[in-house]
Amino acid sequence: MIDQVKIQVNPVFGAPLLVVERKLKVLVAADIHLGLEHELWLCGVSIPSQTNRLLERLKGYLKEVDPDRLVLLGDTKHNVPRTSWQEQKDVPSFLESLSQEVQVDLVPGNHDGGLADLAPPGTRVMPSSGYVLDGVGYFHGHTWPAPKLFSSDILVAGHIHPAIKLRDPLGHTVNRPVWARAPLKAGAVEDQYRQLLPLPEILIVPAYNDLFGGLPLNELGEDERGPVLTMADMDRARIYLLDGTDLGILGAIKAPENQSQGRKT
Repeated sequence: MIDQVKIQVNPVFGAPLLVVERKLKVLVAADIHLGLEHELWLCGVSIPSQTNRLLERLKGYLKEVDPDRLVLLGDTKHNVPRTSWQEQKDVPSFLESLSQEVQVDLVPGNHDGGLADLAPPGTRVMPSSGYVLDGVGYFHGHTWPAPKLFSSDILVAGHIHPAIKLRDPLGHTVNRPVWARAPLKAGAVEDQYRQLLPLPEILIVPAYNDLFGGLPLNELGEDERGPVLTMADMDRARIYLLDGTDLGILGAIKAPENQSQGRKT
């Protein structure tokens, strides 16, 4: 605990962005995936570059929130293992434009190979194991965070693009991006680090790039996508839509679906 000033953690209404306030006001965005269009093009799908749209929208929220710091929480770029020609052009200009507005901290994700070479001067590239800023532990989520992050008041991660699959009375489904706030599993953390560590809650941030449909948490199956879903007690996670709607506890959301599937078999 850095001090006794309470941390305020509030999603931006209608957007996959988080505002964290204590001594600093921090705006957090995860999983921007600049250059996704190049991969789609290689697969035969041609769409215009979305970089300017994503940039202008984020700059609009910077003006609205007026933060002291912008944390880009991993997977700022998309293509791996190589960096596409689109990313070589778009990523530096994207980060330079943001850096003119606010101090930018980059937490590397699994898609961010070579990101440090693309980042303009003044942009801070943090360790891939995460870092602590103003009492909050930030990490992308593709690797286990550094042990020091567990002394934070709350952990914030991205990576899994959390969503919920909603079903209407006629059986039609749609995926909606969500926020998930969950306690940690003491056993999973102890098994990984071989020591007892504090157990703050973890807040999982939805993907900023709206071209991603998201991973439906109520139909996870065997898709764990790294340590976040191992360390977090997802059945006890509280789920929120981007408009602030509280959907309740994930375990309770999943239960009616499991009963429905049981009746069909």
